[in-house]
Amino acid sequence: MILKSYINGQWQAGKQDGNERFMWDAITGEQIGATSTANLDIAGVLQYGRDHGKVLRDMTFQQRGNMIKKLALYLEKRKAKFYEISYRTGATRADSWVDIEGGFGNLFANASLRKLFPDQSYAVEGDPIDLSRGGRFMAHHILVPRKGVAVHINAFNFPVWGMLEKCAVNWMAGMPAVVLPAPQTAFLTEAVVREIIASGILPEGALQLLSGLTTSVLDTVNSTDVVTFTGSAATGRKLKSHPRLLEESVPFTMEADSLNSSVLGPDAVPGTAEFDIFIKEVRKEMTSKAGQKCTAIRRIMVPENLMEDVQIALGKQLSQTVIGDPLLRETRMGAMINNNQRDTLKEQIQKISKTAEIVYGNLDEVEILGDRAQKGAFISPILMREDQPFKNNAVHEVECFGPVSTLMPYKNLDEAIELAHMGKGSLVSSVVTGDDAFAKVYTINAASSHGRILTLNKESAPQSTGHGSPLPLLVHGGPGRAGGGEEMGGLRGIKHYMQRCAVQGSPTSLTEITGIYQPNGAYKEAEKHPFAYHYEDIKPGMSLETHKRTITNTDIQNFANLTWDHFYAHTDITSLEGSIFKKRTAHGYFIISAAAGLFVYPNKGPVSANYGLEDIRFLRPLYHNDTIYVRLTCKEKRERDVSGREHPSGIVKWYVEVFDAEPVDYENGKTDEEAESLVAIATILTMVEKKQDIFKEITEKYIKSAFAKLNSDTKPQWGSMTPQHMVEHLEMSYRIASGEKQDFDITTPDEHLEKVAATLWNYDKMPQNHKMPLMKQDGTLEDLQHENLETAKAKMLEARKEYLDYFKKNPKATTKNAVFGELSKYEWTLLERKHLNHHFEQFNISA
Repeated sequence: MILKSYINGQWQAGKQDGNERFMWDAITGEQIGATSTANLDIAGVLQYGRDHGKVLRDMTFQQRGNMIKKLALYLEKRKAKFYEISYRTGATRADSWVDIEGGFGNLFANASLRKLFPDQSYAVEGDPIDLSRGGRFMAHHILVPRKGVAVHINAFNFPVWGMLEKCAVNWMAGMPAVVLPAPQTAFLTEAVVREIIASGILPEGALQLLSGLTTSVLDTVNSTDVVTFTGSAATGRKLKSHPRLLEESVPFTMEADSLNSSVLGPDAVPGTAEFDIFIKEVRKEMTSKAGQKCTAIRRIMVPENLMEDVQIALGKQLSQTVIGDPLLRETRMGAMINNNQRDTLKEQIQKISKTAEIVYGNLDEVEILGDRAQKGAFISPILMREDQPFKNNAVHEVECFGPVSTLMPYKNLDEAIELAHMGKGSLVSSVVTGDDAFAKVYTINAASSHGRILTLNKESAPQSTGHGSPLPLLVHGGPGRAGGGEEMGGLRGIKHYMQRCAVQGSPTSLTEITGIYQPNGAYKEAEKHPFAYHYEDIKPGMSLETHKRTITNTDIQNFANLTWDHFYAHTDITSLEGSIFKKRTAHGYFIISAAAGLFVYPNKGPVSANYGLEDIRFLRPLYHNDTIYVRLTCKEKRERDVSGREHPSGIVKWYVEVFDAEPVDYENGKTDEEAESLVAIATILTMVEKKQDIFKEITEKYIKSAFAKLNSDTKPQWGSMTPQHMVEHLEMSYRIASGEKQDFDITTPDEHLEKVAATLWNYDKMPQNHKMPLMKQDGTLEDLQHENLETAKAKMLEARKEYLDYFKKNPKATTKNAVFGELSKYEWTLLERKHLNHHFEQFNISA
């Protein structure tokens, strides 16, 4: 069977031409299938992605992030299927967790980064740059999605994580992807891609899969594309020098195998927590994924007086590692990906063992658990010892991609650092020590050869993610042998798939271009107080100038007494000589507080909370009897996730400028129009509710107008209710709300109740054809309680009046709902709005 590719909008299988690559079950040795790209339209793949990429590019960061989150949740529900397939790669359950759920974790983590971006398709980077003395010419940097395709050439060891950790980033940036999985484990990648395509969550063209080896895809790359590679350094160098990449200056990122190290500090002697942590960490990194990890520990650096202790302790730990069929509960280490890889590993070990001694394990003997696993690609963990690491270089040049590591001694910290550098560039190093001074010197001096350094001690170890775990928000990559590239890294990673462009112009022009108000830009005077607008109606540049307030001597003294801030400039005017202050000076935080008093809108409205304060600066002193006014301007808007019982909202950043209404030139003792009038600036954040324009507000007048359109012949747009059944159902809901009907149990489990109740606060419609727990569950309709539809309407309005009267008399009461639990009057109002709109839409009687 030839594994299919998903390219150019359809699933296609390559032809058997004698060059196909076979896939093997790592445990049983059975053939699974083969990969081939023969006779596929490889040339059209990248152009197809480019042609369909506009949909992804035009999405805002919020839309992309929510899309990725939705995909992660979708895949999470189907993970059992992927685990069953993953066992065939030789991975244990724990190994597969890192690959499968670690991959989903990358989707979740990158999706959450949407909160750090504006609600637009491009980003603004850094601070504005003033290019003129008058503040009327400036610059900013923007980041826009590249118009090409991200081509990901992946390694065999992480067929799920390796794809998703890259795709999550390029999708957030607005760029489609073409994934080329390594043939050995392409069957697992293909299974995940099938589910992704079937979900319909991604726009067409956002993901294509080429199941099989081909370099011809690089023949069609152009300057708008990005190419990434994970694998051997030798293959990476060949790809990097591809003529098309050089001609078109295509960005190329390589993450290659590396000789990662772990250093034991001299203080971590046997009996200390750090010694035990070190042994455990090395054992884990040797055996996890059968050592087939680009971040695995290959070189173990130990103080020369602790070599024997470490060798004995590590050998003891390795001897307890059960090797065999990963389907068996006892198994702790699975197989290598196939027998060819195992044979290659043995050849690499023999190169190092020409000078190093094998002190644990046997190349030709391994005890395997499980009858069906006897023909699998298993090997014993191999621990070697190189006593002369400065003389014998094989240990610093040859990578054994499997459960293999080599012990080596160092005399002092300088030697440990030098040994780390001899790997000529690594993805990660770790140092295990209780001596932070040792850790500092090692980290600072070894960092130039590493992409990541982990410091471990008894404090951090219990919560450490481990030496071998790259994290979505941290850079993954390294210099030199490790490829010289960089992946992930949170915001840094997303920017790799975007084009940075410097933009110059006036503050007003750049406000429009960036979507962020720029200082000295033109104000857009608000027709009403800005705090009276909902989130959607607020625009950057919308502004208000307040009335004035004079700061008195009493104000300053009262603020000092209230806050206990008795700094001399505020309270002791006899001490001002020789200082920068000329008179009694207002507290900086009083200036901000007084400014808030001037710009805050007192009435209840869309602004639901003060969310924070940032970028506050005091530019000059403000003295007693000075008069201030404030300019409040919308600077920027950011989306936010809402959880719990609150209405949908976003964050609005307001640029606050505090001015001295009558600035004085104190050097000359007179008012001066050219004296600096700007006293303070700050950015305040408010939480602002979004408009609710999904549902009609419920009033008796609205109900009666809807009922006027409802007759016994009205047909529902979904469901089996008749008009009278619907009206009587609404009547019953009011009788429940008023407490008349409470003889039922809450059906939602306690652990889900709060989350379910919180849905009342959002603006999402109720699902269609949902079975309410107090109604018949066998598909039959409820028995009608009233003679006809008109009587039912009257009874429903009567029940509603009783409900309103009940809460008017008992405003703090709660009554029980079978789905949402105990509800207050306000929450019943939210439910009423959703519920009636739902059924009025069902019968098409909405006004």
